[in-house]
Amino acid sequence: MPNIIEVSDLAAPELDVFARLTEAQLRNRLEAEKGVFIAESPKVIGRALDAGYEPVSLLMERKHIDGQDIIARCGDIPVYTADREVLADLTGYALTRGVLCAMRRPSLPSVEELCAGARRVAVLEGIVDSTNIGAIFRSAAALRMDAVLVTPTCGDPLYRRAVRVSMGTVFQVPWTRIGDQPSDWPEPGLEQLQALGFKTAAMALSDDSVSIEDPRLAAEERLAIVLGTEGDGLAQHTIAGCDYTVRIPMSHGVDSLNVAAASAVAFWELRAR
Repeated sequence: MPNIIEVSDLAAPELDVFARLTEAQLRNRLEAEKGVFIAESPKVIGRALDAGYEPVSLLMERKHIDGQDIIARCGDIPVYTADREVLADLTGYALTRGVLCAMRRPSLPSVEELCAGARRVAVLEGIVDSTNIGAIFRSAAALRMDAVLVTPTCGDPLYRRAVRVSMGTVFQVPWTRIGDQPSDWPEPGLEQLQALGFKTAAMALSDDSVSIEDPRLAAEERLAIVLGTEGDGLAQHTIAGCDYTVRIPMSHGVDSLNVAAASAVAFWELRAR
């Protein structure tokens, strides 16, 4: 049976997870492996539940209580509810489709576990914009990436906005971090990928780059596609350490694509055949 609780005190500590904790505090409020994240909208929450993520509590507009199958799927966790205006005052924004869910963070697999059997993986170097991270995960899910690796300086794929922009596909594509400290990337991380049998392809503009249409890329049995941060792109020592430097041909004087758009092009063109 759902445990429906009317919100009467916006300062109640059990609501902190939805209103007053930063993303960093959500990750680390207990032991790191017991951190939480926020999933937003029934579709996104449903995909998280399908993937086995554990719900902790729900925050939901009163009008969405009846007929909401998410409640039944979440068991007897607390369901905090009030009118839309009250919840907007609490969170500081209007709830997408009227519902938020606090969920337990999963234990991340090792790089070796994640890459076992993978033919195509994406590596995100230092990408910090949550919108871009979410969009890249959505493209990775749609365009046949087997896994995503995020470097130590990359933003969190489970940030609320990243999860929402990904439309929950962040729960469908296996991912983990490649290294814990900034010093773990690029040299140690690239060496780890190469030891696992991957050729590495740096998406960057340089004089010695090859076209994304180069048949050698499609022919690689295992390929890691490395994408760089907004603005500056990949670090020069990352590019130097990769097996290929790959460019997407541009026209009309355009110098480059946004990293999320570039990821979609790269994932499709470099997919395993």
